[in-house]
Amino acid sequence: MNINKKIDKILKYKTYSIRNKIDSLLKIVTEEINCNLSTDSTNKEIKKAIQNRKTIYNAIKTLDFNTGERFLRLMDK
Repeated sequence: MNINKKIDKILKYKTYSIRNKIDSLLKIVTEEINCNLSTDSTNKEIKKAIQNRKTIYNAIKTLDFNTGERFLRLMDK
């Protein structure tokens, strides 16, 4: 399942609180994006990981503006 489908699925959960949705989105970042990167990752893989992180952080921003903004700002540093 691609990242966008996973994000949409999590955002549509009716029984999850906003905090649980954010935690689930961050779990995708740690388990699927960061774990696939290593010192021998190509530039293409790194750029794809950064793009996926931005997508997830923008989804977090739709749930909690301040938290999403902080994640995006930290990425830009």
